[in-house]
This record gives sequence, C-alpha cells and structure tokens, in this order.
Amino acid sequence: MATKDAANKSALPKYMTDKKWLDEQRKALEAERVRYVSSADRLAAEAAALMADREPGDVQFDEESGEGDTIAVERDRDLALSAAARQAVIEIDAALARLDDNTYGICTVSGEPIPKARLEAIPEASVRVEHKTSMF
Repeated sequence: MATKDAANKSALPKYMTDKKWLDEQRKALEAERVRYVSSADRLAAEAAALMADREPGDVQFDEESGEGDTIAVERDRDLALSAAARQAVIEIDAALARLDDNTYGICTVSGEPIPKARLEAIPEASVRVEHKTSMF
C-alpha cells in the first residue's frame, strides 16, 4: 500500500507537493475565512438592527413609498448576503480539511488535479472548471 501511495504522490503535479505553496494557500484560505465570517456577522447584525428600529405595522403601500417596505427588502438582502458568506465559510472549511488530509487540489468529481491557476484564483475550489460548469 505504501508503494501505491508513493506512486500516486509522484504522479501529482509538483505544486501539489510544494509545502511552501500549500502553506501560502492555507494562509489565503484562513484570511478569506476571517473576511467572510466578519461580513456574515456584520450583515446579520444590520438585518437585526433594521427590524429593531421598525415599528410594528410600518408597512406602507402608496405612491410615496413605492410598492413595498424598503426596510424589509434591505433586511432580506442583508440576510441573503449573510447566508452566502456563511456558505463560503463552509466551502473554505472544506478546503482546509482537504489540506489537512492531503487531498487539496484533487477534483472531488474526477479525481484529477485542479490546475494551479484555478487554486490560486479560488483557493477553496473543489472541482475542475469543466465539472463546475457542467453542474448548471
């Protein structure tokens, strides 16, 4: 089994075994995670504040206010952006786990290496481009 693992490791592109490059990817992922967590928390707090400042029954449907409650729209937008940021954190955590178990950079669909340029642009990428686009 060790021989098979050694053979598989030697078949990997050089960047996938480059400790310095992998450490840089980890740092990039950790920094991105901090930004997303901060953004998600800020947006959720803004959404809560919007609702706290509002009086019950403040919904107004007339020519002056438009066709709906602007505060509710802003709150929904903040909540949607917060949820997207939290999803990004989940994807980053999965990439960090792949770094820990030495599967980082391997496409989860095909098992082939993800190109270095893609990983540098999107460090949390888990699939090759051709598999990402075929998912839509």
